[in-house]
Amino acid sequence: MQKSKISIQDICSIAIMTALIAVMAQISIPMPLGVPMTMQTFAITLAGIVLGSKRGALSAIVYLLLGAVGVPVFAGFSGGAQNLIGPTGGFLISFPIMAFLIGLGVELKKKKGMFLLFLILGTVSNYVVGVAMFCIVTQSPVITGITACVLPFIPTAIIKAAVASVLGLQIQRRLGAALQWT
Repeated sequence: MQKSKISIQDICSIAIMTALIAVMAQISIPMPLGVPMTMQTFAITLAGIVLGSKRGALSAIVYLLLGAVGVPVFAGFSGGAQNLIGPTGGFLISFPIMAFLIGLGVELKKKKGMFLLFLILGTVSNYVVGVAMFCIVTQSPVITGITACVLPFIPTAIIKAAVASVLGLQIQRRLGAALQWT
């Protein structure tokens, strides 16, 4: 019998993190230019830190698939593929990349500065893909995309990344040891 590359523990951990992302998406503050401030990025950062690159990215992919087929897991209890191709769809689409990069930083954290570097790269990837999609869909110049989608969110992005890092590293250390991930 061939051994599975993904364990029941992995599936359960990915499912729990997917549920957490869906719950955190509902904590949303509408913003003037149409891009809401949500706690999704906090949950995605946590997914990468706690689950690592592959499992974290998988939890984000499952979240996107659930939303794409109409399960109301996106901000404002919305669902459907139209969310992935709308003005804020790029932020959603980038979640697996973001979780993977941040998780990779955790896996490489023994090398000095790698965790912080990949935390920043993951966050920047979210903004780059999000702004690009926003500009394409709304036919706006890049400066408008940056003004609407990046500048108002920088302070909270830093706070969310810091809190998710402190909390996530503690959870990862304990959960990883219990599940023999470390």
